[in-house]
Amino acid sequence: MSNSVHTNVAALVALQGLNRTNDELQGVQNRVTTGFRINSARDDGAAFAIAQGLRGNIKAYESISEQLSKAKGLLTVANEGAKQISNTLGEIRGIVTKLADANVSGTQRTQYVAEYDALKAEIQNYINNSTFNGVNILNTATAVNVISNLVGGSITINSQNLTANVYTTLPTITGATTAATNAGYLGPAGAVTTAETNIGNSMAILGNNTRTLDNTLSYNGVLSDATEEGVGAIVDADLAKESAKLQALQIRQQLGTQTLSIANQAPNILLSLFQQ
Repeated sequence: MSNSVHTNVAALVALQGLNRTNDELQGVQNRVTTGFRINSARDDGAAFAIAQGLRGNIKAYESISEQLSKAKGLLTVANEGAKQISNTLGEIRGIVTKLADANVSGTQRTQYVAEYDALKAEIQNYINNSTFNGVNILNTATAVNVISNLVGGSITINSQNLTANVYTTLPTITGATTAATNAGYLGPAGAVTTAETNIGNSMAILGNNTRTLDNTLSYNGVLSDATEEGVGAIVDADLAKESAKLQALQIRQQLGTQTLSIANQAPNILLSLFQQ
């Protein structure tokens, strides 16, 4: 190696080493600061693209959970409405049973008929008021579909037209309705029995829909957590390892700086050759 004041090869080599160390140190500092091993496509294009796709899936899972939660609210209201209707039908059976007794007459019969009408009106009120977020599935036959997965699949919530299947099924009773006719309403094929059967079927369907929705909501949460864990496995930094690298690189940086300083002093040695 020639001795020259124009070209200091040792200093150039030391500078290249120091620059590499500084680049590595900057990368480690970025990973420690952000907590990510891969912050951009520059770090690892393929892994970053996969992570971004998975992050999009996580956002989609969040949206699905939001829609499923709204549907759960709808079913909660519908189930409660159906329960109140079922309870009211029990009271109606008790009133009609009294009206089926021929010994009940006069003012007492009129009072029972008025009570029956009030209970029947309550059923219609329960149906009309079972609305959640502008949707009522107790007064329509139109099903409600709720998105349930990433590919656009959906869960069907079966609407129950209780106006037609319960309210209008109940008979019109007046003071002139005979005890025998009222007794017929209570029989196996009677109007009250039919209304009770219909509300029971509707409650079973609503219960099944609720269970399916709960299971889907729970599974969606599991999928979201698993996807988030997968993203972490791809892009998260191992901070314990990065901490060890950081300390090592800081020492290398100090050594590189000292080496460059020493190399920069080499041309001064040439001056001694010209001293007398």
